[in-house]
Amino acid sequence: MEIDPRRLGFLLAVNRYGGVLAAADVLRVSPSAVSQQIARLEAETGVRVLDRQPTGATLTRAGRILAETAERIESEVGEARRSLLTLEGDISGVVVVGAFQTAIRAVLVPLVTELEQTLPGVQLVVNEVPEEHGRRALRRGELDLLVIEHDVSAPSPAPQGARDVPFLDEPWVVALPAGEPVPATLMDLAERTWLGPEPGGAAERALHRLAAELSFDPRTRHRYLDFDVGLAMVGAGLGIALLPSLALRRHLPENVQWVALPGLGTRRLFVRHRLTRTEPRAATLAVLEQMVQVAGALEAL
Repeated sequence: MEIDPRRLGFLLAVNRYGGVLAAADVLRVSPSAVSQQIARLEAETGVRVLDRQPTGATLTRAGRILAETAERIESEVGEARRSLLTLEGDISGVVVVGAFQTAIRAVLVPLVTELEQTLPGVQLVVNEVPEEHGRRALRRGELDLLVIEHDVSAPSPAPQGARDVPFLDEPWVVALPAGEPVPATLMDLAERTWLGPEPGGAAERALHRLAAELSFDPRTRHRYLDFDVGLAMVGAGLGIALLPSLALRRHLPENVQWVALPGLGTRRLFVRHRLTRTEPRAATLAVLEQMVQVAGALEAL
């Protein structure tokens, strides 16, 4: 039995991305091309690797074995490639990073200048992107690195074909209008009017976690997507807001104060990259390493 390793890559993509159509989109080939490669793989091995149903295709037991083999081959080839690049000592290329406002301000903007000295052959491109858009862009190869956020409770694992690197843990704080009594415990906030965070974001998940832990139903009014907008709403007396500490690293408006309370928890930031036969590139890893270093040097509020 002879197996063409190149065909294993198509099977791996089907497994990672959930089907032939999704694999074709990521690989930038037609669905028929993916199906042809899978059919040839089945002919070479003499076993079915996909269970084709009207709702989609899933890997058979034999297919899972071959996909795991493809993962190992991809990992070893990628590691060899990165080791060779390190030996050459020439780290260069364009690295595109997607992130949100707070991470860009605190980490990526300072890093652009720093890289001119530490990695002159690397060009860092920073894109502010909504996280869900960034996840799709990373899968399509339009981003090399993506900063993602989780509340401290049960972060979801990285999908197959990707790796999440811990980046920064920062405390949640509560912003409230200046001059108001500072709460001493979380229960002091239960009856307050909250501003609604971005739907599906880490701040909303954190607020739901606190409500469940303390058995209160947060009364929300108004909604913000941008933390600066949230601070403006707080300053106008429209409500209080749960924010990550990075959101307060700029000049705090005079009409806003903040408090850190036991039990608020933390926002956890990760940097995600693709994990394939050829990725991450040496330049991508070098930028990632320096991002972690810059984040680690940030002083707590």
